[in-house]
Amino acid sequence: MEPQQKTFLHVDMDAFFASVEQHDHPELRGKPVVVGSPPDQRGVVAAASYEARKFGIHSAMPSRTAFQKCPEAIFVRGNMARYKEVSREIMRIFESYTPLVQPLSIDEAFLDVTGAQRLFGDGKAIAEKIRRDIRATTGLTASVGVAPNMFLAKIASDMNKPDGITLVPFEQEAIEAFLAPLPIGRLWGVGQVTQKKLLSLGLPTIGKLQQCDFQTLEKAVGRRSAEIFARLARGIDVRGIELDTEEKSISNETTFAEDVSDREEIEATFKRLIDKVGGRLRKAGFFATTVHLKLRWSDFSTITRQTRLAIPCCDDTTLRETGMALLKEHLPHRPVRLIGFGVSGLTETDQPQTQQLNLFETPDTAQHEKRGRLSHVADRIKQKFGNQSIRRGSDL
Repeated sequence: MEPQQKTFLHVDMDAFFASVEQHDHPELRGKPVVVGSPPDQRGVVAAASYEARKFGIHSAMPSRTAFQKCPEAIFVRGNMARYKEVSREIMRIFESYTPLVQPLSIDEAFLDVTGAQRLFGDGKAIAEKIRRDIRATTGLTASVGVAPNMFLAKIASDMNKPDGITLVPFEQEAIEAFLAPLPIGRLWGVGQVTQKKLLSLGLPTIGKLQQCDFQTLEKAVGRRSAEIFARLARGIDVRGIELDTEEKSISNETTFAEDVSDREEIEATFKRLIDKVGGRLRKAGFFATTVHLKLRWSDFSTITRQTRLAIPCCDDTTLRETGMALLKEHLPHRPVRLIGFGVSGLTETDQPQTQQLNLFETPDTAQHEKRGRLSHVADRIKQKFGNQSIRRGSDL
């Protein structure tokens, strides 16, 4: 059986900081917004809305220069805490499709969706779903590149901004044709100095580099760089997602169409989220050491609470017991806009870490193992007969 062709996404938020400001402050929508220092102070632009970019304003530009280019621009100091909050929501959306997520910054990430295609469709379908979820959850837009490797996905995500999807071919000849017309500066590692060297060789495009003699390229940039550029020019990139499982998480959340006050409905929704996370946790082959609750109310105020587990687990019963205890402790009598459940501190073993235990903790390992076996059996039954083939009692 041949290994499945890898499929990667690079998701890049559109004018992220400025878009968050325009979303949170409707009076800014459609106007040139600059996030950064005021023009009467020394400082630079952190981000610019697309309306501001039409005037040639871009990040790292001195604020005074930005003002000269567009005196009508609205300068906003920015709110990094808010941007991080929205970023966490976006990352959780990514992780609802695959645990193989590698953030590059606060507003972009690589996703390996190879295995996720069995559940969510091909790369394009997953990209569409992610963009839809981001818009529904945050009101923002994202651009996505879909490709057989990370380098190509990164290039593609920038080609149809804003709010676009770019599909890269998966056949080698078509990949090289896709890259050929692009400027040489689009290659990773080609900065201004290197670009001048390549231009002096008559290599203004990636296509010209594809045709360049290796010895000529080596003399100009050195052997190591020549090897890297030669591979990238043909769209070859063998890297995979860098995943530190200790820092990863899996979560699901739901935003209600209308704020919900009925506790039974809130609890039932929360239990469904717990079961989804449990299934994804087992599918990924991990055990969780920490359980998380997220609640948001009608005024958009949000809390997150967590608790550690005595034994790393992946079974539905333990996750439900722990999650519901958190919910009952922290759910006040007020309408809920959003509820979420997640797990983190993922490990590949269910052996308890000594620092997690104290003298009064005596985990029931036999019960723990039984619960794990039952959850895996339930997964197999659902896979064969459908998700509705097993129903839980309302108390669990």
